[in-house]
Amino acid sequence: MAVTENEGRIDYAARLRSGRGVLRMSEVAAAQHGERLAGEDDETMIINMGPQHPSTHGVLRLLLEMRGEQVLRSKPIIGYLHTGMEKTGEELTFLQGPTNVTRMDYAAPLFNELVFSLATEALLGIEVPTRATWIRMMLCELNRISSHLLFQATNGMDIGAVGMMIYGWRDREVCLRILEKITGLRMNHNFIRPGGVAADLPDGWQEAILDFFEDLPGHLEEYESLLTGQPIWRDRLQGVGVITAEEALDLSITGPILRSTGYDWDLRRDQPYLAYEEVEFDVVVGTFGDCFDRFAIRLEEIRQSMRIVRQCIDRMPSGDYRAQDKKVTPPPRARIDESMEALIHHFKIFTEGFKVPEGEVYTAIESPRGEVGCYMVSDGSAKPYRMHIRAPSFYNLQVLPHMMADGLIADAVAVISSVDPILGDVDR
Repeated sequence: MAVTENEGRIDYAARLRSGRGVLRMSEVAAAQHGERLAGEDDETMIINMGPQHPSTHGVLRLLLEMRGEQVLRSKPIIGYLHTGMEKTGEELTFLQGPTNVTRMDYAAPLFNELVFSLATEALLGIEVPTRATWIRMMLCELNRISSHLLFQATNGMDIGAVGMMIYGWRDREVCLRILEKITGLRMNHNFIRPGGVAADLPDGWQEAILDFFEDLPGHLEEYESLLTGQPIWRDRLQGVGVITAEEALDLSITGPILRSTGYDWDLRRDQPYLAYEEVEFDVVVGTFGDCFDRFAIRLEEIRQSMRIVRQCIDRMPSGDYRAQDKKVTPPPRARIDESMEALIHHFKIFTEGFKVPEGEVYTAIESPRGEVGCYMVSDGSAKPYRMHIRAPSFYNLQVLPHMMADGLIADAVAVISSVDPILGDVDR
């Protein structure tokens, strides 16, 4: 399919829209729809959607004011998880911190670990080895793929394409097995830590990823055949949940939701971290800011993440996988049996932690849901004085009332799904 160039941007959502022969609601149909709504009873009712509704992707409650099938106003209500992970983070050492933050956005745990580690390293003033940087980048892009595959699966199920749940989950399971092979766990890895990563890459990691990438492109083409060319699917998404770039910026919305409006912004390119300035990839943008664009962007971002991972495989440097700094790095296990000094060092690192100089820092990265940031304050002890996570899902929920206003209750499900919220990322 041809790629449409628009002011230097590659508009993949427009590419998926083109040539399918499906139009938005006609002006006549829209006028008739408005007449039906105008003729309905003026009385409104208040209903709750959630917090156990299957499409709310967790314990999210929506308070909806309805007139018939029309949603007049909506209000997201959060706070049902009561995790308190930010306060917990102030009672854990900097070494223990990744075990806590990895459970926030549990669909993209490596990004939480990364932003926490980058903030800690900025306060420490240390640099991690080049190999550790590339391992981090590769793992995060694999995690982005698994997160977007989860979106494709649940988005399809929410809107009625039940087969998509099976296909998306199938491919995500393969990706999670690769992450398990490298990190030891399918989720909540605690693998990216201050100073580098927990372990070096295991034998056979390249073959596992390349085998996965052998099948995934064809499966993505199947997704397009199953969904983008389906008239019912397009009618359910096109023109639904529209938001403008101005509204998104006013609400501090980032990630695929912001890019769906045509606003070309991605921290990996615009504020590079790790080694993103050394790899080639395209920032995927939309045009209309609707549910279809948000679906199409995430689908194409899987392909872009595959490009980055392939470059990581080809250019993975040799060397250490963590900084050889006694302040933050425990001694090798083999040394513990040979040296009393190494044993004491190991004991102090894991019981007392390491002290971080006084200061404050904010670090931000591009997660699958937008900008995730870590604001860290150190008072010179081994624990953060203050640790706050800028969670993209928390900000993204603010957009629901704007997307749902004057829409239909059936479209509310599509809108929530297109936002792709993770409630562990909200109730911190």
